[in-house]
Amino acid sequence: MNIRQYRDQFIQKLSPLYGEDEAESFFYLILENKRQLKRVDLALNPDLVFSENEIVIWDELSKQLELEIPVQYLLGSTSFFGLEFLVNENVLIPRPETEELVEWIVQSQESKIKGQEIIIKSQTSRIKILDIGTGSGCIAISLANNIPNAAVFAIDVSPEALETAKKNAENNQVSVTFLEKNILETFDLEQEFDIIVSNPPYVRNLEKEEIKKNVLEYEPHLALFVADDNALVFYRKIAELAKKNLAPNGQLFFEINQYLGPEMIELLKELDFKNIELKKDIYGNDRMIYGNI
Repeated sequence: MNIRQYRDQFIQKLSPLYGEDEAESFFYLILENKRQLKRVDLALNPDLVFSENEIVIWDELSKQLELEIPVQYLLGSTSFFGLEFLVNENVLIPRPETEELVEWIVQSQESKIKGQEIIIKSQTSRIKILDIGTGSGCIAISLANNIPNAAVFAIDVSPEALETAKKNAENNQVSVTFLEKNILETFDLEQEFDIIVSNPPYVRNLEKEEIKKNVLEYEPHLALFVADDNALVFYRKIAELAKKNLAPNGQLFFEINQYLGPEMIELLKELDFKNIELKKDIYGNDRMIYGNI
């Protein structure tokens, strides 16, 4: 079958569920993954065809998308901050909002270096970064790739998530030290860090009705949800550890629940963090917060 004809059928079939634009984006994601063809390639070669075997594969993918299985899980990978990451049912799919958090951290280090607020004494003097709740490793690996001379460590409670993160570090040719640890049962991080960052579970059960089926039914709840009456449990614990284990002038970055910005400011104030900054994401939601000691 002509690929352009199949594209039209594919989009028509999935548009009632996802909308035409998202259905079209799925088509081109799969096309690049399965045939290494981009939109422009199809435009320049309108007579390209699918084999019978390819049509069987595409039809099955279409059926799975109708069940609202995330396309990233079907393909087994996704892009984040210019890198490619393996994803599966053991890890959350990296979000654009989290890319903004990484960008904030990278820019903060660039401005520090330019302003000579920190001094890299030599190649043996390293900025130490800890990512808590690393999942796929997207934050830790992106920071290792973008901050020169950084020694990056990453913690997760899930051994399956850590296996995925280790593969991602290897595939992206960066060095990250991964540790299996339950942060809620951790009383000391055992060394000092210049930066601690975390995107911990922050969705309250009362917000489940806002969550799309493809997230609610397929992404790991361990990495998503917290109790309604203790929504800041991870933030408080991590911030308390940061007070003990951040180096002088050390920085703490969080991705947060969009509805809990004021509560997060109060939490960091309570723990005597300074220069607290709440930042919105590209959608205008309170999504990131910073403080230093």
